[in-house]
Amino acid sequence: MAKAKNLLAFATGLTLLLLVPSSSPADPYVYKTLYFDTLVDHFSFSSNATFKLRYFINDTYWSQKPNSPIFFYTGNEGPIETFAVNTGFMWEIAPDFKALIVFAEHRYYGKSMPFGDKSKEAGNLGYLSSSQVLMDYVELIAYLQSTSSHSNHPVIVFGGSYGGMLSAWMRIKYPATVTGAIASSAPIWYFTGMTPCEAFNRVLTNAFKIESPHCSNNIRRSWDAINDITNTDDGKAWLSSAWKLCSPLKKSDDVNKLKDYLNEVYANLAEVNYPYPSNFLAPLPGYPVKVFCKSLKKEELEGKKLLGALFNAVSVYFNYTGTAHCFNYSSAFTTIDDTMWNYQACSEMIMPMCSDGKTDMFEPRKWNLTDYAISCYQGYKVNIQPNLVKYLYGGKHISTASNIIFSNGLLDPWSSGGVLRNVSETAVAVIIPDSAHHLDLRASNPMDPVDVINARNFYRYTIHHWISQHHRLHL
Repeated sequence: MAKAKNLLAFATGLTLLLLVPSSSPADPYVYKTLYFDTLVDHFSFSSNATFKLRYFINDTYWSQKPNSPIFFYTGNEGPIETFAVNTGFMWEIAPDFKALIVFAEHRYYGKSMPFGDKSKEAGNLGYLSSSQVLMDYVELIAYLQSTSSHSNHPVIVFGGSYGGMLSAWMRIKYPATVTGAIASSAPIWYFTGMTPCEAFNRVLTNAFKIESPHCSNNIRRSWDAINDITNTDDGKAWLSSAWKLCSPLKKSDDVNKLKDYLNEVYANLAEVNYPYPSNFLAPLPGYPVKVFCKSLKKEELEGKKLLGALFNAVSVYFNYTGTAHCFNYSSAFTTIDDTMWNYQACSEMIMPMCSDGKTDMFEPRKWNLTDYAISCYQGYKVNIQPNLVKYLYGGKHISTASNIIFSNGLLDPWSSGGVLRNVSETAVAVIIPDSAHHLDLRASNPMDPVDVINARNFYRYTIHHWISQHHRLHL
């Protein structure tokens, strides 16, 4: 059972969303908080039970004329505040388009709980699925259209990461509702049979290798160093003291938790490897991978010396401000609801993860679908459906898709499961070499790479085209 549990932690710990609220009284984003009654189960004819879906709205710029669009963010696995304050691109272009701004919360996250405090109970989790969420958004859009003096406004959906997947799937499944989609860092192909399980960790390793081959090599060698030093109680005590661990290492399970934390940190650093300081899961400097690797650029590091250098590097993540009193390795995530996302990762969001320790910088871990299924059943009493996403949304056979921009930064490990080539004349791929995880959806910053600026300009041009197209079709 311990092995299955560790496999589940490894596979689901690499959660798609890596944003946390950074709002403050000085934030320029102002919105009303509203709730929309939507069905708990959109696909049953036997129940009319509803719950309140939370959404934010700003109509400051909206003209309500027929061609004034609705900019709709398809919320993902976290409270909707997270996205409202970290998707500055939508806010920046809304005045030009005279757009209505909407951020819709994902059911089972934030305050959109179908069963209130009992939503996390096993018997109530069955309505947490992408299909149900998409219908929430379709119904909310229909409601917003009905409250306007014109009932056919073009709708442009935006989303990053899992939210980007939902945006793409909205346009694919409901083209009559959605005019176009900006799907940023959306790994819609990181599923069984579509992307090799080692792809994520290979791209992740490259983000560190770019800064220094010694950095990624030292991380690769550190796993043996950790295993060797923690083989004895004295070694566990030494590492607990040297790394100032909040909870001392007492048993092998503690060591596994520490290593799982390190896996999460490396992924987080690569995903938020932005050119300017940010305050997501932790306060971080600009280009945090570069800062992290400064301590690991020496080739001759071994044993305790290597582990000392690694601690200094990891301190960039958990103690960049210098205010942490100890190293808390319980989780690298502070606001994401692991229970809900791990359930999704055990039902339909089956994203194979593995490493070989040669082409990547991680301990060798095989992907075993059978073991994963066992761990998911033990944890959530669910039977995994690894092919469901492919069947629902077309997998790699989406040549009929239209009006979608799939953008991917090559510094982002999730680009390994993203759409990196055009799939139709208007469902196109935008490759951003110097971008990490959905940097293009964030607010403009003087440090933005040129390729990010160019991508945003392309989005503006394309959105104008989509709106004109919509207007011609509905004259």
